[in-house]
Amino acid sequence: MDPHQDISQNKSLLWLMAIACGLCAGLNYYCQPLVHSIQQYFNVPESQVALTVTFAQVSYALGLLFLVPVGDIVNKTKFIPLLMFIAAFGLLLCGLSTNLSMLWIGTIIAGLFSVAAQVLIPLATMAVKPEKTGEVVGFLMSGLLVGILLSTSLSGLLSNLFSWRAIYLVSSVLMLILIFLLKSRLPQVPTLKMSYAQIFSSMGSLLTQEKRLVLRALIGGFAFAAMSILFSTIAVLLTSEPFHLPDALVGVVTLIGVFGALSTTFVGKFADKGHTRLLTFVGIAILACSWGILYLGGKSLVFYTMGYGLINLGLAITHSSNQSIIFRLRPDAKSRINSIYMTTYFIGGACGSALGIYAWHHGGWTMTCLAGLCLVLCSAFFAIVDTIYSSKKQIA
Repeated sequence: MDPHQDISQNKSLLWLMAIACGLCAGLNYYCQPLVHSIQQYFNVPESQVALTVTFAQVSYALGLLFLVPVGDIVNKTKFIPLLMFIAAFGLLLCGLSTNLSMLWIGTIIAGLFSVAAQVLIPLATMAVKPEKTGEVVGFLMSGLLVGILLSTSLSGLLSNLFSWRAIYLVSSVLMLILIFLLKSRLPQVPTLKMSYAQIFSSMGSLLTQEKRLVLRALIGGFAFAAMSILFSTIAVLLTSEPFHLPDALVGVVTLIGVFGALSTTFVGKFADKGHTRLLTFVGIAILACSWGILYLGGKSLVFYTMGYGLINLGLAITHSSNQSIIFRLRPDAKSRINSIYMTTYFIGGACGSALGIYAWHHGGWTMTCLAGLCLVLCSAFFAIVDTIYSSKKQIA
């Protein structure tokens, strides 16, 4: 890294990058509180509108796998604005859609190219001193996680004030403004001379050569799966007996997760001091405790809110620790490493959401909480394996 290029002291640029990460990641969640409004507007079955949420998730996963690795072989200062521009176009299509098919197309385009955030983060790690990696990653992850957590609340708020289209149109304009502000300020970093086909061949090599990448991806995947159980069950739990909360208040409950998201900057600083192993187990312990509190939350909104805040904190600590480790493995392959990690992470999330629905229908809230705890224990198992492997490697 060029010593004159360290962006860790450039607070205005880091804030812009964090906001961009939040906007890019959050746009995939806009539709969740809007399903009913869109269904009424287009007069189609609600099940068809609900597919929009699935299209957003699937297209984002495809972008993680097929677009993020390209970041290692292209000029990131041009690639990132291009991704953001196409995502803004997708948002505009959503906001101007005249039928559900047009909304689906816009959602797929926006989701596929919103992975700009996952190219921004590796770029940032290449433009800071190694001892600042965790701090900078933590700061950008705070922006990303806050963006996700605020997206549904802002989407619902703008829909109530104006129209379901509002969030898409506003976000499209904000994305274009961010492109303008970022384009000339993103740091130049080295790229590799490699073909697109060679990228995927090298990703296969990374999976076999970097055992810690695989282990950390599994730790993150199971941890996010445990959290994702709540995504698929929060509405059915809090809108039924004994809570009977309206949809708007369900969204307010989730805002407690913002405090966990904001912790990642401090977690990153601690990780930079070499405490990633401790942080990982602290994060997993918090995840496990949160499911005990969430179980009590089946009959108490206070306990549910506490548990929801804790599970976000535990996930943020675990995720930041993982990224602090994987970005130090191979400085020449950060985008590909991030692609492997985040693809596994979101596969875990998708499986967790599905498991949450299954557990709810076959055993209610008790079975749901047991499923969540089991996933946390799986994450703990791979954390122990990672600890043993890394210790042996250091001895060798």
